[in-house]
Amino acid sequence: MNPDASTIAAGAPIEVDLSPIAEGQDIKVFWRGKPIYISHRTKKQIDEARAVSVASLPDPQADEARVKSGHEQWLVVIGICTHLGCIPIAHEGSYDGFFCPCHGSVYDTSGRIRQGPAPSNLAVPPYQFVSDTKIQIG
Repeated sequence: MNPDASTIAAGAPIEVDLSPIAEGQDIKVFWRGKPIYISHRTKKQIDEARAVSVASLPDPQADEARVKSGHEQWLVVIGICTHLGCIPIAHEGSYDGFFCPCHGSVYDTSGRIRQGPAPSNLAVPPYQFVSDTKIQIG
């Protein structure tokens, strides 16, 4: 018994199976009509994100505050640029995170703004782990 498309579009929670996502890969799903990027980060990506001085960021936020404890390898963000609402491209830009080609905003592997006109980090939607390999968004 799955909800119909109109219920999902209105904001019903969705479940996403993470098991097919390889390390270093990301997928895009839709929740409430918004693109959601789910990234299976490598140890290198996590280490690079955590090595950044939070004080140097335009929108200071630690990587640990953007992921769930015990599941640091998973980054879940709303894929809408905080500048003018464009859709950034994953695994692009100077920080191997997200790049918005419309106006040049560059986000790191934690979805934090690093360069460009975007005023804030990519938003993290409400989500929770329902098992080690499945999340519920919404």
